[in-house]
Amino acid sequence: MTGQRILVTGGAGFMGINLVRYLLARGHEVRSMDIAPFAYPEAERISVLQADIRDRAAHDAAFAGVDIVVHCAAALPLADPAEIRSTNAEGTRMLLDTALERGVERFVHISSTAVYGIPDHHPLIETDPLQGVGAYGQSKVEAEAVCESFRGKGMLVPVLRPKSFVGPERLGAFELLYDFAAGGHHFPVLGPGDNLYQLLDVDDLNQAVTLCAFGDAARVDDTFNIGAEEFGSLRDSFQAVLDRAGFGKRVIGLPAAPAIWLLRALEALNLSPLYKWIYETAAKDSFVSIERAKTRLGFQPVHSNRDALIRNFEWYLANRDRIAAQTGVTHRVPWKRGALRLLKMVI
Repeated sequence: MTGQRILVTGGAGFMGINLVRYLLARGHEVRSMDIAPFAYPEAERISVLQADIRDRAAHDAAFAGVDIVVHCAAALPLADPAEIRSTNAEGTRMLLDTALERGVERFVHISSTAVYGIPDHHPLIETDPLQGVGAYGQSKVEAEAVCESFRGKGMLVPVLRPKSFVGPERLGAFELLYDFAAGGHHFPVLGPGDNLYQLLDVDDLNQAVTLCAFGDAARVDDTFNIGAEEFGSLRDSFQAVLDRAGFGKRVIGLPAAPAIWLLRALEALNLSPLYKWIYETAAKDSFVSIERAKTRLGFQPVHSNRDALIRNFEWYLANRDRIAAQTGVTHRVPWKRGALRLLKMVI
């Protein structure tokens, strides 16, 4: 379906800009609502609203003429815990309140597999218990409960739980891998790296979003895991990037238990670039079943783990000089290295 008017919250973020481009290429009208500036060439082709999703005074402009909402905006795990809950849980509630008032047809909510916490089995399925780790995981669990409550009010609210997704504009924790690879360094992982670890290309996530936005109402009004269909071990996936860099470097396994204890201590001192959910799960299997999305939505992921990481690395190489001086807590900038600066020097 073309010609729909779609509000993308978080449109200036990593997922947001990729989704905006994906929708424009398919003939849709797009409005971005984001607290950050929309600093892309596509600004001339869309309606841009720089505003906080929690600002009810901005909702009139945000929802005017909108058919569908895709809610990507979120405070990420390195933000202040109070800000995370306020944005992710209460912000979602405020947007749904307005959507219900305005009679918006559909509200597609982007959640996270972080809602499963640190699981004891795989693959994870949508009916598994939710036990978010840390402020971010807990906020995503709460936001999903909000979405479920609005389904009970008659709204169509598909919820997507994507694995960690990569693609053009993605930095964050993945920038550590790309920086080590581009500089000709080995890359450390926790444990031997033989654990199965599923990722996701952002274009495959965009496919799932549009299937929910335009698919049959009875089939899409549910919760769906989204991930790559073809994936392997963490070592295999990361090695593909090191091979592409061409320096002959390898993935180096670190003893998991002492490394995790060290990262816990560094996080307490604000010296770790990684947050708990990443380092507590990095040495363990991490993959979800996507059968519900394939069966109900017709989801057909195109990219493997290796494809997604290399596609993102190619973008990183082309933009490395521009992004080198940036740091922050979003997916579109490198995260502060902290104590990993020393590790890079050693290996």
